[in-house]
Amino acid sequence: MIDISITIVAYNDEEDVRNAVCSIMEHTAATIKKKIYIVDNSTEKNALDSFATQWEEVGYRKPEQNLGFGAGHNYVLSELDSKYHAIVNPDIILKEDSLQTLMKFMEQNQVGMAVPRMTDEKGEFQAVYRRELTVLDMGIRMFLSSHFKKRQAYHTMQDMDYSKTFQVPFAQGSFLVIQTELFQKLGGFDTRYFMYMEDADLCKQVNQCSSLYYCPDTTVIHKWERASKKNGKLRRIHIASMFRYFCKWGWKLW
Repeated sequence: MIDISITIVAYNDEEDVRNAVCSIMEHTAATIKKKIYIVDNSTEKNALDSFATQWEEVGYRKPEQNLGFGAGHNYVLSELDSKYHAIVNPDIILKEDSLQTLMKFMEQNQVGMAVPRMTDEKGEFQAVYRRELTVLDMGIRMFLSSHFKKRQAYHTMQDMDYSKTFQVPFAQGSFLVIQTELFQKLGGFDTRYFMYMEDADLCKQVNQCSSLYYCPDTTVIHKWERASKKNGKLRRIHIASMFRYFCKWGWKLW
């Protein structure tokens, strides 16, 4: 068994995937036994297959179709033979040995899943930690994001002390480390979500049988594009996933 496995799901973002993989390889201690899986959902040609051959620890998988986010990560679920598993977006860059720090944090605190501190490329803190999802908060986020700032600050846990650890109901799935045994026991992501909200669903499942905690001991860079706010098709997929989430977990209004 290796220490940690990592999946990165690619979708027509070859440069980002290359940068994410290179940052992991550069900053993760050589003593950490790891395996990075690039699951390529891309519809455009790329050279990620040959890129992966540069390292023994990097594998390339190409499904026959675009599986979406959750099913893309699940594509290697049966192959995982690790103590911990990292779910990593292509737009993540490591600047330090975040994987080792998170594994140590999880070991010491006996938590099922952990999320690090996230900033943008300028070092600005990102509000990617959220309280329990409600219809009100999702409605504000999707349609009225320039209003109800106080409520949005509450929902994104901006009242918490980010120099300390605390339990998180929902952390964005850009960078999460989970016990592999727990991830496999849960069956990975719920693949009924093609994209969006599958991370909220996984966090809720983890918090029901274990716990998800914020780790203040390490920071990763997240080039957050908020694509569904700019693209009508992605926005419709996001809204459909919201309906699916609330149908599954109940329509908590506020």
